[in-house]
This record gives sequence, structure tokens and C-alpha cells, in this order.
Amino acid sequence: MAKLLGPDFISLQVRNLSASRAFYTEVLGLTEDTSFSAPNTVLFDSTTIPFALSEAKVNLDEAPHPGWGVALWIDCDNVNELHAKMEAAGATIIQQPYDGPFGRTFVFADPDGYRIT
Repeated sequence: MAKLLGPDFISLQVRNLSASRAFYTEVLGLTEDTSFSAPNTVLFDSTTIPFALSEAKVNLDEAPHPGWGVALWIDCDNVNELHAKMEAAGATIIQQPYDGPFGRTFVFADPDGYRIT
């Protein structure tokens, strides 16, 4: 019998790939995986699960909040430092850092309004 192993790849559909690439690399600090090549897609060098951005295939302007109902958590070795860096860069912080059941965390919104913990 086949055994489901869990999520294998995560990709967010975005309105403006260049602006989102800049946010995720310059503000969030992810590194682009330049060995990957696919049209209209940016893949990041992330551990555990591959993470990518792609040009939207649907009209995101019709969605009040893209990804509503999906919780996306990104691992970080220093939450307070990342929060300070993002706040200084003018990122939209939805919830300030707090200690929760999965450790120290905070919530921010990316340029498309995806809420990420």
C-alpha cells in the first residue's frame, strides 16, 4: 500500500515575480537556487521542503487574501533578528514575535498579502 510522506514542494503564485523575488531575497533573506530553471518561476535554496514563487495562473486580485485558510510557516534560527530586519525594511508585520507551541514566531505579509509565520 502506498504511504503518503507529507508535503514535498511549496510554491506561491504571485502577481509580480520580480517584486516578490526581491522581497523574499532582500527582505526575508532567502537565497535563490540558480541551478534551477523553469519559466516564470523562482526556486529558493531552502532545506526540508523546496520553496518557490511562480507567476499567478489565476486572478489574485479577486481573492481578498491569497492563501486564505492555509498556514505557511518558514523555519528560522533567529526569529528576533529576522523580525528586526524585516521591520527595518518596512515589511508588513501582522503579529509581533511571541512564544507559541512551536517556539518563537511572528507573522508577516508578503507583497501579495500571503500571511506567513
